[in-house]
Amino acid sequence: MITFLIGIAILVVGGSFYGRFCEKVFQPDDRKTPAYAKNDGVDYVPMPKWKNSLINLLNIAGTGPILGPIQGVLFGPIALITIPIGCVIGGAMHDFFCGMICIRDGGTQMPDMIGKYTNKHIYRLYTIFVSIVLFLVGVVFIYTPGDIAATQVFGYGGTPQEASTWVIYSVIFVYYLIATIFPIDKIIGKIYPIFGAILLLSAVGIFVMLLTKGVNIPEIWKPWVAGGFDFGAYFKSGFFIPNFFVTVACGILSGFHSTQTALISRTIKSEREGRATFYNMMLTEGFIALVWAAATLVMISIGAEHAGITMQMTDAGWGYFMQGADGLQQISATSVVGVICRNMLGPIGGAFALVGVIVLPITSGDTALRAFRLMLADIFKLKLETPIKRILFAVPIFAIVYICLILAKMNAAGFNVIWRYFGWSNQTMAIFALSCIVIYLMGVGKKKFIWMPMIPLVFYSFVTTSYIFSTQVGFALPMPVAYTIGAVFTLVVVVATIIRGSKGNEACAAGEVAEEN
Repeated sequence: MITFLIGIAILVVGGSFYGRFCEKVFQPDDRKTPAYAKNDGVDYVPMPKWKNSLINLLNIAGTGPILGPIQGVLFGPIALITIPIGCVIGGAMHDFFCGMICIRDGGTQMPDMIGKYTNKHIYRLYTIFVSIVLFLVGVVFIYTPGDIAATQVFGYGGTPQEASTWVIYSVIFVYYLIATIFPIDKIIGKIYPIFGAILLLSAVGIFVMLLTKGVNIPEIWKPWVAGGFDFGAYFKSGFFIPNFFVTVACGILSGFHSTQTALISRTIKSEREGRATFYNMMLTEGFIALVWAAATLVMISIGAEHAGITMQMTDAGWGYFMQGADGLQQISATSVVGVICRNMLGPIGGAFALVGVIVLPITSGDTALRAFRLMLADIFKLKLETPIKRILFAVPIFAIVYICLILAKMNAAGFNVIWRYFGWSNQTMAIFALSCIVIYLMGVGKKKFIWMPMIPLVFYSFVTTSYIFSTQVGFALPMPVAYTIGAVFTLVVVVATIIRGSKGNEACAAGEVAEEN
């Protein structure tokens, strides 16, 4: 429990100090924001700080801060320390600067930001890359909440042969289409505050039970063994770097978040609201990840015989098992969510928490597809000011999403492959944004602060490269070789970023002057 409380302290105290420092470095002021300067009643719409904050939280908090920690915590209680540290100096910093730079640049979307601070070649690469990632988000965030709803809420099997599976998928799909087409304040702005309350209450409920239920959370300085599972052995054999950081993903840092903060850059009323809206909401996601990581440790500690989880080796590696009518039965990481909710909060509270878990991916999937639509419209210079134009543009995109959903569901290994590529590409996206933050700071005369984005830039350049070259869904090279390639790639990224920033960014300086005028 002490390790868990230290993690909470790092998140709250460390986040408070570092968030203020980030704000001091950027220096938000009272200039007119894009929500007023470009108000179009659709995407550029002024909204209150509390609403922007909740919308941003729900936009960024998909299944990552839940399913990621459930799997990543197998590396042991070290997760309770690395998650908050990474969130404070990596993820929250990344989200804050991306959102603030997009505001300062007139509400630009991420491809435009990448193009402005790098070059046309990186811009083209990023545009392709981010489009694929947002597309995959749309697919997996229909699949995941649909399966949780089918199996954990309605009691169905969630198989592709059941009509109920496709009915649930289709309901989520139709909602995505509506939320993507209509003005942001008409759908998202109306219902997200309700979703936000459910999300926060479910996470807080589990947090309270962790503090009051007398549970056993392994400590980092004691033997890493609980419930018959040796976390220490898993840590030693599982290549903590890079696998842990790609697995936990969104709870620490996510490149996907930048596409969502770019959306909010068009609805925020004042730059001074940026820390609360961007930085603090990422801290909140870190809190969610930390709570679910600790709860999973507890479930493994008490074992399946006490309504928890027992870890057993299978042909595919370590698997989660719960007590069923006929003995132990293997369950997926998604089903672990239901075990935690019911054990920690009881049947009523557990059902309420499950609703929050289902809300998470849905409220990320709809804005991912909205961002995808906006990016494509910007790329092709299309004006989609009327609903019919947005419908005609969005329907083909959604049709392809649904086809991919069908293919993933019909193939037993299809979703796992899509999810792994999404996890890796999600972290890789952050490299582009972090590089731009370095270049931006150099361009506005704040070179002495580039160490802030440089720390996560170096780390994740190495992590993502060594992961894709070592994993079975990548090149499956020996880890020493993958580490070497990762080190070389990281050096190239750092040198290229410094060279680009050192040339001086006339576009950046011009933008600063234009906004002030």
